[in-house]
Amino acid sequence: MTKYRKKPIVIDAEQWSPDTPVSGVHKLDPTSAMKLLPEENEGFYDMCRMCGEIYGNHGSCQTSEGLYLVCPGDWIITGIKGERYPCKPDIFEATYELVEGE
Repeated sequence: MTKYRKKPIVIDAEQWSPDTPVSGVHKLDPTSAMKLLPEENEGFYDMCRMCGEIYGNHGSCQTSEGLYLVCPGDWIITGIKGERYPCKPDIFEATYELVEGE
């Protein structure tokens, strides 16, 4: 089998929380890729099996593959074509390192 290495690229990323806007755009702005889950959603007060927080503290992120649930502490990555997508903290830490001086 032939092996390949992922090309190094620099990305923009922000760690998401329900209280923090992403890229200066508030999560409740209708033009934002990020949204808080509405309280009228069924299961709003249920616990997330991935992070243990209630779903009401979660967001959603529209990607080219569909709508993704975003847990508090997940990273929101802006790709090389401006696309946005969430990344779990352990995957982010294993994949990316901080670029000093940027």
